[in-house]
Amino acid sequence: MGKIVTKIETDRSESILFICSNGDHYKMHHEQNCCESVTIEDIVGDLDDLIGNPILEAEEVTEEGKEMDSYSSTWTFYKLGTIKGNVTIRWYGESNGYYSESVSFGKIV
Repeated sequence: MGKIVTKIETDRSESILFICSNGDHYKMHHEQNCCESVTIEDIVGDLDDLIGNPILEAEEVTEEGKEMDSYSSTWTFYKLGTIKGNVTIRWYGESNGYYSESVSFGKIV
């Protein structure tokens, strides 16, 4: 909250890098392991709406899916917004139930 994003780099499926006006870098990603998959399924809104204005909304919401044939799944939604607009980044993870399906979002050095 309150950070001003100046640049966003994404490969649209595995990670998003947010570069802020004060030089901070934040990365949203998942470290892949065996027997699991976590990817960006959808981005609703325009990422450019997050550039140049302070972040006013920053929320993470997760929801576990139904287990099917010994597999588990997790939806993770990141809701980010500025005065220009809102963006929801939807991640989907699935695994055999032993591996993590979580998304990491934090400052990188």
